[in-house]
Amino acid sequence: MLEQPSLPEFDSDDVVESAVVSRLARNWAQRATVKKPEPELDDLFDTSKQDFPDALIPFGEHDTFTGATPEQKDRLRAWGWIAFNKNVMDVEQHVVHPGFAILAQDVFETGMGDTLAIAVTQAMVDEQYHTLMHLNASAATRRGRGWALSERSLPFSSTVRRQRAAQATSDDPWSSAISSLAFMTVAEISITSYLDLIEDDDVIQPINRATVKLHNRDEYCHASIADDMAAIVFDRLGANDRQKFLDGLVDGMDAFSSSDFSTWRRILELEGIRGAEEMLADVEQDKSRRALVQDYSGLRSLCRKLDVEDSIDIDWS
Repeated sequence: MLEQPSLPEFDSDDVVESAVVSRLARNWAQRATVKKPEPELDDLFDTSKQDFPDALIPFGEHDTFTGATPEQKDRLRAWGWIAFNKNVMDVEQHVVHPGFAILAQDVFETGMGDTLAIAVTQAMVDEQYHTLMHLNASAATRRGRGWALSERSLPFSSTVRRQRAAQATSDDPWSSAISSLAFMTVAEISITSYLDLIEDDDVIQPINRATVKLHNRDEYCHASIADDMAAIVFDRLGANDRQKFLDGLVDGMDAFSSSDFSTWRRILELEGIRGAEEMLADVEQDKSRRALVQDYSGLRSLCRKLDVEDSIDIDWS
């Protein structure tokens, strides 16, 4: 039978990890309309720490950013963390969950048995916990800083927008399902690389570091499920549908690895940063910039297993 949502594995001796998980457990048990202060978590908020690494801000080294006031930079760092969480939540809710739902409904007629069916459904349940975890982290930032910083002010993440564009061009529900599976596969196998961007650096807010660390532990298991299911479905597809799946992987990897300038443009607009458009133009035109997510070793391993590593249109280096 399907288990109750399992809390992420955590270090009981780590005060911050324990507080994050305790908050998560209470959220799940309470009605959504009940809102109570959580001093155990809030007391751990350290206003002297950065909410987000400058290295992950695409214009973090630009003169306009480095020349901003300390409060402006702090607000942009806080926005960076809010946007990071929103990206995770958007991907979980609009890319991963629908992709797993297609597998749970056995749209591809794989005939999976109880073990795989339960694993896929359990992963869907876990993803709701992950969404809640990142929502809690954003809420803690808003309370800790005393700033509104609503993620509702930001657009959907670039991965969601790209996936929806791909869905809109699909010829039929079957092609749409293949596209959904491809984007889900990219997200679940590569999300650990995205989460790893928040390094366990003491300059970063401890709540933020603990949130990422806890989420990451779960995702290694989910990556294995996504890998296995992608291989099972791929084995049953015809040549044309296999190519659609591989094209979807390429599209998904490109979307997942790119800095989301639409989100940052909106943040800079909300903050009224002078010279923002010129700064973004400089950064977007900088050809020396590296991709945000660079570790696709998990997807490369999958493509090697599918015997398509050399035929997929990706520069693995």
